[in-house]
Amino acid sequence: MMKRTARLFAIAEYLRGRRTGVTAEELAGRFGVSVRTMFRDLDSLREADLPVQGERGRGGGLVLDRGYSLPPVNFSAREAALLVAVGRWLSSMRVIPFTGTLESALDKVRSALSASAQRQLLTHLETLQFIGVPARTAKPGVRAALEVAWFEGATLEIRYAGAKGTTSRRIRIESVVMERSETLVNALDLEKNEPRQFKLDRIEEASVVRRA
Repeated sequence: MMKRTARLFAIAEYLRGRRTGVTAEELAGRFGVSVRTMFRDLDSLREADLPVQGERGRGGGLVLDRGYSLPPVNFSAREAALLVAVGRWLSSMRVIPFTGTLESALDKVRSALSASAQRQLLTHLETLQFIGVPARTAKPGVRAALEVAWFEGATLEIRYAGAKGTTSRRIRIESVVMERSETLVNALDLEKNEPRQFKLDRIEEASVVRRA
């Protein structure tokens, strides 16, 4: 699960980018927390002088004061590299027509990365393959654990609903392939020491195994 400080920043960025209001219930669903927790987060943002307001009527809900602006956003190396990878895919798939503007934006993101970080992360991101937009997905907790394990090269413990029933496995992710119908996780089964392919939507639970 996303740490609270990171979640507060993410909520602020999300509200800043919206043109219409959003309900606390919608925010809670987006960030994978309870509505009660979301109200506490919103109170914390207000205590930090973030002008979160409630608006009535069409397009209403929780919004940031229109005159408020945040300081420039500082991307981590991981965030910047992922934006570059996704941008490359958008360009190659011709999903959007604004390729000139997209390439200009990607150049700016690349320039924010140090040479060593750029080489390391962009090489790692080559194991992320886009073939289409998957129709099936997985629980937020599963996706969050998968993200951490993939970026950090950590072991992932999963409960998988296979053809012969649900089993528990320990895996290390080697690549992720997004097809039009589903997302496929290619991994090494650490107990059997053999490569396996898993369908993301069939992973019922997942947790990162931390070293002692």
